[in-house]
Amino acid sequence: MKKNFLSIAFMAVFMLMATNSQAQSWSDLFNKDNISKVVNAITGTTESIDMTGTWSYKGSAVEFESDNLLMKAGGAAAATMAENKLNEQLSKIGIKDGQMSFTFNADSTFTSTVGKKTLKGTYSYNASTKQVDLKYLKLLNLHAKVNCSSSSLELLFNSDKLLKLMAFIGSKSSSTALKTVSSLAENYDGMMLGFQLSK
Repeated sequence: MKKNFLSIAFMAVFMLMATNSQAQSWSDLFNKDNISKVVNAITGTTESIDMTGTWSYKGSAVEFESDNLLMKAGGAAAATMAENKLNEQLSKIGIKDGQMSFTFNADSTFTSTVGKKTLKGTYSYNASTKQVDLKYLKLLNLHAKVNCSSSSLELLFNSDKLLKLMAFIGSKSSSTALKTVSSLAENYDGMMLGFQLSK
């Protein structure tokens, strides 16, 4: 049984190596993230993530719920255009590179900071849905899809939830920016919008 497990593990590693063209060396191949993916693929367990730490805003993030929706919207060009537009509108309400951060603590509390404005809340992560539930002091409750590695974190929201968050944490109120993001989301049904963060 142990021999079979090792054989499967090596096969999975080599399959990962064949499909992961970004791996530059053996150390890249056997890094924590890739080992975790192989173990989860073999055991069938859901991948857990470590969100703890302080993550700083680097730009907007856009994701389509499926490849079909992405192609319907016009492919990568549409995603890039949407991302640029979202960056522009986030900037108008005071969310710029390095001026917003999220700090997730091990005790399930978090702090978000935009400029000089700091808001606190609690969070919980659901590994089966890959979503985080953010609760701002019982004032605002949001669900976000999470894409996380050791150095980057994306929080992706349905457009109506992102609009609520933008209005809630934005240091400058800009109804024009909110309307632009709303119309952007209406043009691309099935698009999720959010933040790209890094440690």
